[in-house]
Amino acid sequence: MRKQQAPQHRRRRIRLAVGTPLALIAAGVLAYGAVFGTFGDDAEPHAAAAPAPVPRDASAAVAAMQPGWNLGNSLDAGPDETSWGQPRTTKTLLDSVRAQGFKSIRVPVTWSDHQGAAPNYTIGPAYMSRVKQVVDWAITDGLYVIIDVHHDSWQWTSKMSTDHDQILARFDATWTQIATAFRDEPAQLVFESVNEPQFDNADNARKAQLLSELNTSFHKVVRASGGTNKNRLLMLPTEACTPSQRLMDNLATSIKSLHDSRLIATVHYYGYFPFSVNVAGSTRFDAQARGDLDTTFRLMRDTFVAQGIPVVLGEYGLLGYDHGPGAVERGEMLKYFEALGHAARTNKITTVLWDNGSFYDRGKLLWKDAGLFRQIKSSWTTRSATVSSDRVFVPKSGPVTDRSLTLDLNGAGFTSLKQGTTKLVSGRDYTLSGNRLTLKATTLTRLVGDRSPGVNATLRAGFSRGVPWRIQVITYDTPVQSDTTGTTASFRIPTRFRGDVLATMQATYADGSNAGPTSWTPYQQFNTAFAPDYAERTIRLTPAFLNALEDNARVKLTFPFWSGATVTYHVTRSGSTVTGTTS
Repeated sequence: MRKQQAPQHRRRRIRLAVGTPLALIAAGVLAYGAVFGTFGDDAEPHAAAAPAPVPRDASAAVAAMQPGWNLGNSLDAGPDETSWGQPRTTKTLLDSVRAQGFKSIRVPVTWSDHQGAAPNYTIGPAYMSRVKQVVDWAITDGLYVIIDVHHDSWQWTSKMSTDHDQILARFDATWTQIATAFRDEPAQLVFESVNEPQFDNADNARKAQLLSELNTSFHKVVRASGGTNKNRLLMLPTEACTPSQRLMDNLATSIKSLHDSRLIATVHYYGYFPFSVNVAGSTRFDAQARGDLDTTFRLMRDTFVAQGIPVVLGEYGLLGYDHGPGAVERGEMLKYFEALGHAARTNKITTVLWDNGSFYDRGKLLWKDAGLFRQIKSSWTTRSATVSSDRVFVPKSGPVTDRSLTLDLNGAGFTSLKQGTTKLVSGRDYTLSGNRLTLKATTLTRLVGDRSPGVNATLRAGFSRGVPWRIQVITYDTPVQSDTTGTTASFRIPTRFRGDVLATMQATYADGSNAGPTSWTPYQQFNTAFAPDYAERTIRLTPAFLNALEDNARVKLTFPFWSGATVTYHVTRSGSTVTGTTS
């Protein structure tokens, strides 16, 4: 089980992301049509390419940046580059990222820990040199590069409403130094004014005014610095980079007021919030989660792209994936990334994957989940079929029966079902009726063998395009838990999972009211309130969850598992002591 690193969770304020998109001008459609869809399924390493000329049309330039990757938790970490658990960035890493098929890299940079005091706010020469070194390596690789003012947004620019003049002076001084240091860099370098800008102690109107002021000042400082900066692509965010209609309308108005054709809008998207973090029982990429995604990208298109303003989705992913393994079930996660890639491609949005080390192992230079990356990469060019589940659970005892799955073909055709290199036989091993795939009881009996708990076999459903779909055949028995005691600082429920996989957890008091920190729903947040440890055979209840419980009040915990099994347990907190019982 991968150890969570607390610092990496500081980098993002978890919030509800509600989408926003649009329809394209002819030039934008032509530009994107010429660039999107140029990547195949397999990324082969290749020699570094000389940077291609940056198109004069901003929409064409943004299309040339697709797809992108974030060097998260590195130069944005504090106080040093390696403080948040990632190794020092090397040219070899950037070479490797380029070899995966990425065309751009966003390099988040936090300047706070490397700046002197007022009035000059001098950025340390060594740090500026280090940022420039990473930028130059990436440009040499033929990548577009985005640099920004990153965690500074909540560390100090957020105080602008109550300390206006000093914050604006620091912001201008910061960008004056960055613009001066990079003014002769090639046009492949893009400046982003500020990451996820937020403002304390201000109402909506005041926040909109302050962000417009920061973006306008950023634009003025950079353009006045000369060199390539006179025409460099500049990226401007919505408030908190949230893609809501109101905030995107505000940004569109600001961009139009600057009368500059080299400007880019940027927002972030981490999915429908309950699904993204696995809370409120939203364990599946269902119609609500899918609807949120489709609406968000349509609003981006309608608000920006249709008005001639190109869009970079500067960060995307799933918040739960950043908070540890298992929060979002893998098959549901694959459906999300497949749909997001399709929505981005059809709405002409350039995407930059947020990676704080969760996706790509920067030490081993390997994807931590190669199958997940294949799905993401395939979505850059085509649709893939998905299946209602990537797991078929067979009970430990009792008769084995036929099991059916529903195919969502997305325009593809079903071609085969295989176990390794062995092709299963239609009619004998399985049947396909419309979009209903049924595994025969005799086949499942053979696949589970002696029915040892856990994964007994892995099948792959193949389709006429896109990536195949993995189906694990799993034997399970109802999980068993045991009585235990512990403290609010350390409490683990002994759990024999017996092949099953935890989906979520409900917590209620005896009167039926909700228990725990997420009081608006009985379903608590995965990996924040609770977390399974399959190797240690425990479910950990976190201090945040336990300390939110009423003292001496018995709490009923309900654990739904992916097999359909449900187990109940009870905990009582008395001061710092916690008692857990199965009865």
